[in-house]
Amino acid sequence: MIKKLSVLTALLVVLATLTACGNDEDHGQAHDTKTAAGGSEFNDADVAFATDMMQHHAQALVMVDMTMGRKLDPVVKDLVEAIRTAQAPEIEQMTDWLTEWDQPVPETARDHANAHGEGDMEMDPEMPGMMSADEMAALEAADGAEFERMWLEMMIEHHEGAVEMAKSEQAEGVNKDAIEMAKSIESSQQDEIATMEKLLAS
Repeated sequence: MIKKLSVLTALLVVLATLTACGNDEDHGQAHDTKTAAGGSEFNDADVAFATDMMQHHAQALVMVDMTMGRKLDPVVKDLVEAIRTAQAPEIEQMTDWLTEWDQPVPETARDHANAHGEGDMEMDPEMPGMMSADEMAALEAADGAEFERMWLEMMIEHHEGAVEMAKSEQAEGVNKDAIEMAKSIESSQQDEIATMEKLLAS
């Protein structure tokens, strides 16, 4: 009888523990989504997406700036302008989101909110597709056909990282505007990757 009671007690303890864990998990999920003062919903994935993609875009724009004054294939020139036109406004949009969500705005090479950012500042090596300071310096020092080849190869890698980050946002984010931007980034940058690969193959 005592043995049966002991087994029953042990089972009850296990069930209570599992129930508590389940409640903790549900509790975490329920509070993962936050509401900004303006009414927009966001979560940690949205914050990470905006924070990281701002820095990612900023480095791409530094690479775009490096093309100024250089003789480039007309298709590459068009690509450069497309990147500039798309990514500069997206940085401003993500700055607005982080401000609305009362989150820190990261320092970047191109961000107006942190004017002391430098184009050769060290970037997070863990961020997908980011170039190191040494790689950026090597690109700037290159010339002619070598520069164009390096620029295309590095921008392909950079875009592939952005696509990876955009897919993560679509899978884990809750903010509708951020998810829409992630979809746009994935689509446009995959198209640009295809263009750059054709240029390198020609």
